Amino acid sequence: MVETKKEIIIECKNLDVYYGNKQAIKNVSLNVYDNQVTALIGASGCGKSTFLRCFNRMNDVIDICKVTGEIHINGEDIYSKEQDVEKLREKVGMVFQKPNPFPKSIYDNVAYGPRIHNLTNSKKELDELVEKSLIKASLFDEVKDRLKESGTALSGGQQQRLCIARAIAVDPKVILMDEPCSALDPIATAKIEELIIELSNAYCILVVTHSMQQAARISKRTAFFHLGELIEVGNTEELFQKPKNKMTHDYITGRFG
Repeated sequence: MVETKKEIIIECKNLDVYYGNKQAIKNVSLNVYDNQVTALIGASGCGKSTFLRCFNRMNDVIDICKVTGEIHINGEDIYSKEQDVEKLREKVGMVFQKPNPFPKSIYDNVAYGPRIHNLTNSKKELDELVEKSLIKASLFDEVKDRLKESGTALSGGQQQRLCIARAIAVDPKVILMDEPCSALDPIATAKIEELIIELSNAYCILVVTHSMQQAARISKRTAFFHLGELIEVGNTEELFQKPKNKMTHDYITGRFG
């Protein structure tokens, strides 16, 4: 079966990122497609998390950080002076390495974004949105009788799925995930991986992972970074089986990293 051509949702051109005088990302250009998972791999310190944080302008909070180049999401220049960063972060959800639920109830964690962005008109609509988000995050059946309990009382894997429910409650176009399974046990990891694959039917997902096995399991495309440079990007299966670049081959076969 021939896979239909995916739509490009993110266009990144000639991206450079500096922390003071240190260049963390060097002239990276990359297209990211809708309705699939793109994995970012590479050794620690290679720039993959810095690169990820460019897409919702999280690097803006670091005083010494400077970003040059272009990023367009759905044709919109996200670094233009007119860009409303709050609105951008509504469209580009983020899930962090360590689950970080708010110290609020499970319900209020998911309802937080829709409330501040006025996405619903009634309590009934908000209830439905919270339920729908928890169902999409494969969590509803486990917590439906405990919605008033604190999100911090959940297990690590459940907390991470709660954070995913919180991210998708505002109906983003893109979901960024920075090593979302690194703090989880193998069973919780398998659940999150399954969920990521399922969510990719509806969202553009970018995942930073230190695990090549995870990248192989969940992603359609993989981008390999080394010392701030994008060395190779392509179909995950091809990149792992027949990498074009010797450096990619050496990393995948464990010769460095």
